[in-house]
Amino acid sequence: MSAFEIIGGKKLKGEIVPQGAKNEALQILCAVLLTTEETIIENIPDIIDVNKLINLLQAMGVKVDKLDKGKYSFKADNVDIDYLTTEDFKERGSGLRGSIMILGPLLARFGKAYMPKPGGDKIGRRRLDTHFLGFEKLGAKFSYNDKDTFYSVKGDKLKGTYIHLDEASVTGTANVVMAASMAKGKTTIYNAACEPYLQQLCKMINSMGGKILGIGSNMLHIEGVKELKGCKHRILPDMIEIGSFIGLAAMTGSEITIKNVSYPDLGIIPDTFAKLGIKMELKGDDLYIPAQENYEIESFIDGSIMTIADAPWPGFTPDLLSIVLVVATQARGSVLIHQKMFESRLFFTDKLIDMGAQVILCDPHRATVIGLDKKQQLRGIKMTSPDIRAGVSLLIAALSAEGTSVISNIEQIDRGYENIDIRLNNIGAKIRRL
Repeated sequence: MSAFEIIGGKKLKGEIVPQGAKNEALQILCAVLLTTEETIIENIPDIIDVNKLINLLQAMGVKVDKLDKGKYSFKADNVDIDYLTTEDFKERGSGLRGSIMILGPLLARFGKAYMPKPGGDKIGRRRLDTHFLGFEKLGAKFSYNDKDTFYSVKGDKLKGTYIHLDEASVTGTANVVMAASMAKGKTTIYNAACEPYLQQLCKMINSMGGKILGIGSNMLHIEGVKELKGCKHRILPDMIEIGSFIGLAAMTGSEITIKNVSYPDLGIIPDTFAKLGIKMELKGDDLYIPAQENYEIESFIDGSIMTIADAPWPGFTPDLLSIVLVVATQARGSVLIHQKMFESRLFFTDKLIDMGAQVILCDPHRATVIGLDKKQQLRGIKMTSPDIRAGVSLLIAALSAEGTSVISNIEQIDRGYENIDIRLNNIGAKIRRL
């Protein structure tokens, strides 16, 4: 098991380029299964979860060619559908939650698909009902073998229909959109997820010859087509990494410029960090974070304590709530962090308390943070990364702390962040991979 050794208290300075968006890449890579023609994808992040999915596609018979750094060609003209019933597929597919999104395109093209129960972060119950209820609405039949934990969906003749999703699941919406893109007739999806990465998927399908209207809203109208063509697509910069770098700059009192952030696609992320008192300036499409000795949490208009909560897009993404919590530990003032969408993501706060932070974990969904106003530095400790986002939050805490910290199980961090140690060391951090 690898670990990071971090010498904290160093001020960083310089420019950093965000990687391609992990959550978009997982959707887009599954979408290459919709066509027999070549698709070229740019700005693919070199991270464990994405590389696992690329390897899975290759094992399924997809031709993959690396053209340049982050640029790949895919051709799914000879997919081995029988491979989906093998032990090798079960092992690969169950180790990656994003693999669930191969179901929609396979169902659309081949009329059947299989999937082992997927893995991923241990951040609470993450049900899959939305995916399969959507497939059933389109005319597919769903079954689950609890003995070998395999899901299967079959439907030779999918038909468009009205679907009101029971929750605005991003991966659920993506799966149903891909299945409906080649169903006969018109499909309307209400309560659809509408985050930028889902918008990117819809735009990609349209560039392949699909017919999707309502992109960016929570109601999508999809006219099914008989076949889809190849295309070229570029993945957006990762908004979670951008938010992480904003928090890192504030915690360490550093001057950082985040390059090419695609600012219109960040939604309320900059405004949410501004509520913590973090200053930032947009220069072209670069986000400049000046060095700040202190930052003060705002209160509500009536003077009550600030609450920051997650919500489906266009609300604040749950993937950044742990970053906000860590940043608040060194702010002036107090804030209530309310994690509504997952029930176990705040459990990493015990490590922050061990580092000297003043955090009260109210219940699995809420934590009150009493900021130290940088009058008392966090102290370096040994700790373990429980999941991707908490892992990076602890890395940020360690970079701001006094002394040396060691974070083990950094494979969790590597799942979502490309060469994070090298990139941060290039702007002044002291991180050693053990």
